[in-house]
Amino acid sequence: MAKGTIVSAESYGIICRPLLTERSTIQKEKHNQYAFEVARSADKGAIKRAIKALFKVDVLAVRTMVVPGKYRRYGRGGGLRPDWKKAIVTIGKGQKIEVAEQTA
Repeated sequence: MAKGTIVSAESYGIICRPLLTERSTIQKEKHNQYAFEVARSADKGAIKRAIKALFKVDVLAVRTMVVPGKYRRYGRGGGLRPDWKKAIVTIGKGQKIEVAEQTA
């Protein structure tokens, strides 16, 4: 573990899960960017610290967006799924995040 980097419960609360889609796989291969679902209350600085602490990589940039929830049918009625926040994290050249690997 890098000096001064402490993995806290806050880090686990910020990063919900990696997003493993076709687009995120292409971004990973071409631009060394990884996509994560993050907590709605997390800001870019908190996301950067959490990724750095959990995966021990150098974070160059963080881009965030709020994805609106989709309408879903429930029987005769329906409702909206909750909104969620997505983060695209760019890491240093030659580094990789092992958790975000797909198994064939």
